[in-house]
Amino acid sequence: MRFGWIVLLLLSFPVLEAIGIFWVADAIGGWVLLWLLLAAVAGVMLIRVERLAWGARLLFSVQSGAHPLAALFASGRMLLAGGLLVFPGFISDAIALVLLLMPGTWGRRRADPLRPANDDILEGEFKREPDDLLR
Repeated sequence: MRFGWIVLLLLSFPVLEAIGIFWVADAIGGWVLLWLLLAAVAGVMLIRVERLAWGARLLFSVQSGAHPLAALFASGRMLLAGGLLVFPGFISDAIALVLLLMPGTWGRRRADPLRPANDDILEGEFKREPDDLLR
């Protein structure tokens, strides 16, 4: 029964998008086409940029001591937002904007720039004693 609801939701999404496009086109006219075109171009550019940037993002997260899975989730979120922007409609654009504006720092550990990433170092105090052989 749960599978039927998922299929119904997936099939009704494009219908809801089309209804939304017609309502907004009735309200503001031909500007809807410009909005849909700009959203699609922005989505394609976002996908292209993220396709090139995911490797650098993953490498930086490993070097800074953060979990690499967080970088993969951030890249996946950007790709999903780009795909939703390419899909015509205002509901998918709103979901894409929420994904783009969502802060992505869950589970990330910020590296302290003054401390090295090596955690094998023990911190403590020391005092130099004068060497008896030099006297």
